[in-house]
Amino acid sequence: MLAFLKKIFSKERLDYKELLNKQAIIIDVRTVAEFKQGHVDHSRNIPLDELPNHVHELKRQNKPIITCCRSGIRSASAAATLKRLGLEVYNGGSWKEVRDALNQISF
Repeated sequence: MLAFLKKIFSKERLDYKELLNKQAIIIDVRTVAEFKQGHVDHSRNIPLDELPNHVHELKRQNKPIITCCRSGIRSASAAATLKRLGLEVYNGGSWKEVRDALNQISF
């Protein structure tokens, strides 16, 4: 059971520069109110409970997706769900971790 939970909630090391070169979409799965308090620049807010309503649209965009939230738990859940549906998705963890990683990238 512990191995299963680690697999679901572990965050892989992401190559943000490569993902952005592929025009990755950053999706923040927090609530609208949480998103308004701060978020990654150019990220899109799709609350976790609304994500199923956007799957077809995301598939049409055919771009990698980076999910984020407050702590990484909801983003891990979102990433797992979207992966099961055939999308290329990466769990970025907390939105602050994603923001900080992106700020360190030089193009």
